[in-house]
Amino acid sequence: MRKTIIVIAAIVVLVIIGVSAIQWVNNTSDDEGGTGGPGGTGTSAAPEQPEWCPAVEFIAAPGTWESAANDDPVNPTANPASFMLSVTRPLQERYSADEVKVWTLPYTAQFRNINAQNEMSYDQSRTEGLSRMTGEMVSTHNECPLTQFVIAGFSQGAVIAGDLAAQIGSGQAAVPADSIRGVALVADGRREPGVGQFPGNFVSGVGAEVALQPLSLLVQPIVPGATMRGPRVGGFGELNDRVFDICAPDDSICDAPANVGNALDRAMAMVAANGIHAQYATNPNVIPGTTTNAWLVNWAENLIDNG
Repeated sequence: MRKTIIVIAAIVVLVIIGVSAIQWVNNTSDDEGGTGGPGGTGTSAAPEQPEWCPAVEFIAAPGTWESAANDDPVNPTANPASFMLSVTRPLQERYSADEVKVWTLPYTAQFRNINAQNEMSYDQSRTEGLSRMTGEMVSTHNECPLTQFVIAGFSQGAVIAGDLAAQIGSGQAAVPADSIRGVALVADGRREPGVGQFPGNFVSGVGAEVALQPLSLLVQPIVPGATMRGPRVGGFGELNDRVFDICAPDDSICDAPANVGNALDRAMAMVAANGIHAQYATNPNVIPGTTTNAWLVNWAENLIDNG
C-alpha cells in the first residue's frame, strides 16, 4: 500500500512539473511575439533604422553617353551636359546628404550601332545598368529598411528605371513596392500609351523598342546587339499610379509610330535620336507651363517633403 502511495505521489509531482513547463514555454512564446494561443495578439518587431540613414534616396539614371561605369555616383562628372544633372544638382543644393541621398547610376551608357561599332552593345549596357541600380537599392534597403526611394531616368536610363519599376511593381524584386514613392520616366524606349500616369501632353506613339519588336532581326545590321523587347508585360503592376511617363511629341525614341513602315529607316531614326530628344530641358511642348527638368525637381521635392 505504501509503495502505491509513493508511486501516485511521484506521478502527481511529474504532472505538476509538466504543466509548469508547458506554461513557461507558452509565456516565453508570448514574450517573444508568439500568438499566445486563442485570443493572443502576437506582434513582430518593427525594422530598425540606423540614425545615419537618409529618409529618402533619389536615384537618377542618365541616358546614352551621359554616364560611365567608373563615374562617381554622388558627384558624377562623366558628362557635364547630362540631362539628369539638371535635376540632381538642385536636389543636392536643397537637401543635406543626411536627409536625402542623391545617387546617380554609374554604368557604361553606350549604344553600339552602325556609326559606333566599338561601343558596348545596348543589351550589355542596359543589363549592366539594371544590375547596378538593383544592387544599390537592395543594399540601401538592407541597411536602411525605412528609407524610401524616388527614381527618375532619361532615355536609356528610363528604360532601365522602367524595367526595375516593373519588377518591383509585380513583386519580383528584393525591394518592396511600398518603399517606392514615385518613378519618372523621360523618353522611355518601351513606353505604351495608357500605361502609367501622364503629367504632360499625351502622345499616341510608342517606344522604339515596342515599334521595332516585330522586326527586331531586321534592325540588327543597324544596331547590333540591341534586342527590341517590346512593351513590359504586365506594365508597372502595383506601381502604376506612381510611375509618370513623360514623352515629347515627335521624339523618335518614345513617340514612334506603331506601324513602323520601313524598319531600317525607323532603326536609323532611333540611332540618330532627333533633336527633339535632346531638348527636354528647354522644350515647352512636353509639359505645359514648364520644362521637363523643372517639373522633375518640383515633383521630387513634393514627394520628399510630403511622402
